[in-house]
Amino acid sequence: MDVESFDFELPEELIAQTPLSDRTQSRLMTLNKETGEIGHHTFKDLADYLKAGDLLVLNDTRVIPARLFGLKKDTGAKVELLLLKDLGDNRWEALVRPGKKIKTGAELVFGTQAEADEPVLSAIVEEEGEMGARIVRFSYRGIFNEILDRLGEMPLPPYIKEQLNDRERYQTVFAKHAGSAAAPTAGLHFTEEFLEGLRGQGVRIAFITLHVGLGTFRPVSVDRVEDHNIHAEYYILSEETARLVNETRAQGGRVIAVGTTSARTLETAAGLSHSQGYIDGEGRTLLHACSGWTSIFIYPGYEFRAVDGLLTNFHLPKSTLLMLVSALASRKYILHAYAEAVKNRYRFFSFGDAMFIYSSQSRK
Repeated sequence: MDVESFDFELPEELIAQTPLSDRTQSRLMTLNKETGEIGHHTFKDLADYLKAGDLLVLNDTRVIPARLFGLKKDTGAKVELLLLKDLGDNRWEALVRPGKKIKTGAELVFGTQAEADEPVLSAIVEEEGEMGARIVRFSYRGIFNEILDRLGEMPLPPYIKEQLNDRERYQTVFAKHAGSAAAPTAGLHFTEEFLEGLRGQGVRIAFITLHVGLGTFRPVSVDRVEDHNIHAEYYILSEETARLVNETRAQGGRVIAVGTTSARTLETAAGLSHSQGYIDGEGRTLLHACSGWTSIFIYPGYEFRAVDGLLTNFHLPKSTLLMLVSALASRKYILHAYAEAVKNRYRFFSFGDAMFIYSSQSRK
């Protein structure tokens, strides 16, 4: 499959640079994945497309201020560290600038100039990883996440050029488990009040955790979709969420993933369960609690086992996320919908508007 077949023209001025003052005031495009029918709404109208017995699955990861500025201890040269992946035992995979000058054994210190001699946070480069990454081990005085909150900056996507004045606007209102280098942006549209309203109409809410890595913004550099290797991200699917998914499907409700991260987690779990023979008498895959690293790559031709519908933002041309949504609907319907979004001046990417891809019936 040709990567170029997922390209489309996007005027730069449609890339949203700041969040709206009211999360629920974004626009919502609806797309019936079976007929291709498109509707234009505001986000609050999502409630009209959800039914009692449906299950919304949201990602409760929390973005960490993963961009750190510091100094090389021996020379005082300025360095920038971008945390990518928590490897445990105070070790992280990170991108370092200037990369060519930061070798194995380099010591880095962070904080104010006054703290440089006795830094509250320091790191040593233990090894060089793939694609220019480094493995660093931190030493610190205090609680690591609190130090990051004080010293770190939010790692906004490269297409956002404006300063973010309120960090919490790059967090979902249900963010709980720290670990992401980017927000699960489909969840940014929700408020607590809106979620309570959905619960009141009989829609069930469940959570997964997937810590989003910056690889989500990495361009596809190969010509063929099948040749691309997707980044690995850590996920957790709880026993409670697995139970709710299984109950929803057994009772004829729809499982709606909020964001591609939720979709990838659910499909990873479903793939594991299916391979282990967790199948009910109706042939449905039964999810069970699991966690680990997933590099699942979903593109047209993939057969979904858990997800019936998807709420998502509008994605970059030729991106793996655009390929995922094209697998759930079809490339033809998705590219037509994106052309309509451009024509109607929808806002794109992380702080942009939303799309709801749905079917009338649950997956059998």
